Amino acid sequence: MCLSSGGPGLPSQVTLQSKEMIAGFASPEPCYRFAKSYPDTRQFFRKTQSLTVSSIGLGSYLGAMDVATDHGYEASVKAAVAAGINCFDTSLNYRNQRSEQAIGRALAEMIVSGKVEREQVLVSTKAGYLVPDAVPETDEIEGGMHCMTPGFLADQLLRSQANLQLRTVDVLYLHNPETQLRYLSPEVFYQRVRRAFEALEQFVADGRIRYYGAATWSGFREPGQLSLKRMVSIAREVGGNFHHFRFIQLPINLAMPEAFTRVEELGRTVLDIARDENIAAIASASILQGRLANGLPAGIASQVPGLANDALRSIQFVRSTAGVVTALVGMSKPAHVIENASLSMIPPMGPDGFFRQSKR
Repeated sequence: MCLSSGGPGLPSQVTLQSKEMIAGFASPEPCYRFAKSYPDTRQFFRKTQSLTVSSIGLGSYLGAMDVATDHGYEASVKAAVAAGINCFDTSLNYRNQRSEQAIGRALAEMIVSGKVEREQVLVSTKAGYLVPDAVPETDEIEGGMHCMTPGFLADQLLRSQANLQLRTVDVLYLHNPETQLRYLSPEVFYQRVRRAFEALEQFVADGRIRYYGAATWSGFREPGQLSLKRMVSIAREVGGNFHHFRFIQLPINLAMPEAFTRVEELGRTVLDIARDENIAAIASASILQGRLANGLPAGIASQVPGLANDALRSIQFVRSTAGVVTALVGMSKPAHVIENASLSMIPPMGPDGFFRQSKR
């Protein structure tokens, strides 16, 4: 069987043979077995969408576009699985597709060798930014860089499937959709969101993804940007009560606390709304691309006891935030994976310690 993008106006179509891709998707019982195989890390795993997932995930945004970094990510994925991490996040445009490809190679090798089951890992990627050889002929490209037409998303997903070597991607995010709000009225913007959600629901029906969401930078942190309530309403209109808009991703860290401090609507924060609507909130930039790995104020460091360095303190803060399922950390070196995964042996902070810090 052959899959093709069918994206109108794209200069080149992507075609895949299904035999090239690994079948399956993250599933409740296998994910639970994965977690149970690490009996001393019960406090490390969370439940979301009936899946048991690690509270730290491997991100893949940063790094040079070279073979050494590719190998670093491949080794880090393997180290992550060995340490009990089963969440992996990437994007088509991270390192010009090389991050997706590195994660795909590492997971494929581990799955084929029997070191992990496909159904035990949650893999997410993103679509929205233009990448080489995939520039659609449409007037819906905003800022010369962003598009979310159904045809473009179909093409992007097929490229991600090829890179990841997966027949089904667990989560496909619209990547920073708020980019288009710089150029469009809210009415036109949400019309485009509706068409994108319709396409994403079809991808679910076709077995190409399991869930979809919005991965944002400023969208859920700054006033006048995205409305999570409105996006959920659109998803419900498109997909009914059993719609598949079940994930959001946004920066949460010691320097960017808006997700749990800024009221979005009706006295609720974005994390409150996500919890109300059964949407998994995934934290990105847990150490703010390395800027929170050193030099934290002594007052904060003293309130996260028992940890060796500021990177661990920052990650611990994020994974302890009420409503956060997984704290993503960019890790292209196995040594960093092993160090950060040491948090698996430490319970999340209690509310008293957390709120003392969050008020600083």
